[in-house]
Amino acid sequence: MCIISSKMKSYITEALSNFFFEYETPRQVLVRNRRVGVVCRLIQLGVLAYIIGWVFIYEKGYQTVDIAIGSVFTKMKGVAYTDISGEERVWDVSDYVYPDQGGESFVIMTNFIITDGQTQSMCPELPDGKNTCNSDADCTKGQFKRTGNGHMTGKCVNTTNTCEIMSWCPIEDDRTIPNPPLLSVAENFTLFIKNSITFPAFGVVRSNLVEGVDQRYIKKCLYDPDEHQLCPIFRLGDIVRLSGFNFSQMAGVGGAIGILIEWECNLDLSLQRCIPKYGFHGLYGNAKEGESSQASVGYNFRTAKYYMEDKVEKRTLMKIFGIRIDIVVHGLARKFDIIPTLTAIGSGVGIFGVATVVCDLVLLNLVPKKDFYKNMKFKYTAVQDEVPVIQLDKEDQEKE
Repeated sequence: MCIISSKMKSYITEALSNFFFEYETPRQVLVRNRRVGVVCRLIQLGVLAYIIGWVFIYEKGYQTVDIAIGSVFTKMKGVAYTDISGEERVWDVSDYVYPDQGGESFVIMTNFIITDGQTQSMCPELPDGKNTCNSDADCTKGQFKRTGNGHMTGKCVNTTNTCEIMSWCPIEDDRTIPNPPLLSVAENFTLFIKNSITFPAFGVVRSNLVEGVDQRYIKKCLYDPDEHQLCPIFRLGDIVRLSGFNFSQMAGVGGAIGILIEWECNLDLSLQRCIPKYGFHGLYGNAKEGESSQASVGYNFRTAKYYMEDKVEKRTLMKIFGIRIDIVVHGLARKFDIIPTLTAIGSGVGIFGVATVVCDLVLLNLVPKKDFYKNMKFKYTAVQDEVPVIQLDKEDQEKE
């Protein structure tokens, strides 16, 4: 038993010693074959170009990324004048901007149809061809038509050949849109955009009022994509033009434009190089589209102002055609980080193994001396059956 225990102890000690103090490396076979060598180097060169060009230079795999959190504040400036049927009026920001809170989405009124003095009463439907009638039977009392403007009273008005309805009367007549637009001067209105962003992962806060954009500069600048790329004041006509639309046509029936404020910041460089870029994109209202083929042209909505007159509630209804502005902020910051760097390097080193796999397939299967290369690469040995250790110990005891 003592002999068995001593041999087991020796076996365990040797195994531990081999595990901790020995190093194993695969056998390398040097093959002098020009074609295979060229293929191997070309594949390795391609992998190296991918790692350097795509992973590190283009995708910047050595940096970590953070997405910005931003806010937008806007302010319009400009005054318009109208003279409609001898009624003169001046329109300021409070009159033509909806809503007036200065958010990132708002509408600038450029044209309108106004209906004064509406009251809750009985009147005939608008004779627009959508609600015609020949007799009272065509006007079912208490019902309304999808194309109508109120509840039918059951009477057909002979003078208009339309149903009598209970609604806000007189009914709005929007069959003719003013042309040219009543607020065509809006082309010269200016929009001031103030944008602030933060990259919480890096603790960086930036504003579009960057270095050099001070009060003196703002008072005289106007955005220009070539000369004043950082000016935060935009002429409405320029916004429409840069989005690819025609202002006079868009002002007539309305439309929508998206303004993209894009931040691409490399925080490994100077923070002053983290500046915004403005982009303008027409969403709908394109002058190139055939208006007659569209189901709904432009952008419009209705709003009303209510008041009391002789104890009777009245309202002034306005159908507003305007340019809707939607401001979107997209921010992305990058900064060096050792973890993604090591991950990119490790994945690249792993891809280098593709060259070895391809060359092995060529050597072992396609070249004329494939059998010779197989013998050089693989070593074949016959494994003999091992005799159990306990049996050897018993034979030693018998000899003793």
